[in-house]
Amino acid sequence: MRLVFRRRAAAVGESAALDVYDVAFLAGGALRVADSAVIELSERGLATVRVSRVRAVGEERPRHPVERAVIALCPRSTSLASVRAAVQRCPEVEEIGRRLAAGGLVTGPRPRLTRAGRRRLRAAERDGSLPAYVVAGPAALPDGPVRRVVVGADPIPSGLGRALIRMGKALDRDSDSSSESDEGSGGGFSCGGGGGSD
Repeated sequence: MRLVFRRRAAAVGESAALDVYDVAFLAGGALRVADSAVIELSERGLATVRVSRVRAVGEERPRHPVERAVIALCPRSTSLASVRAAVQRCPEVEEIGRRLAAGGLVTGPRPRLTRAGRRRLRAAERDGSLPAYVVAGPAALPDGPVRRVVVGADPIPSGLGRALIRMGKALDRDSDSSSESDEGSGGGFSCGGGGGSD
């Protein structure tokens, strides 16, 4: 019974049309969706991206729910890091993940592409109708201020961050224990010869 359901879900995933943010999710998850929305809004003149900050400008209301979520987050100048974090967890992006999972294109709590998802992503790449940054990420943007800000905002991977914190704590413990042992022995340095006659 389960096999039949998976085939049916895959068939739905194969036939359903994907929009730009669906493809962004397949290419790089919720972070790629957030970056793609910020870049798209900037290119259309609905947001400015300067010195790691995003600000909504203009009166036009975007049609896509993800873009509306970004605009709602930055009526005033807001840090790109906080916009990215909020958009990744917003209901609109979570809905994209649920819809792609229901279509058999991603699976698991940390969405991973299924075989059908990889096929759809490759098809979108070959199609060539989407901006390069949707599939390849912000590094595909031409050099300029938006590229520098968005690429420069890449966070340290969470596993690496935890490892660096542990290493720092270990170094602190080592330096504390070595300074305690050095205090009793004078630090291993001679303070000069005494008692010489003039």
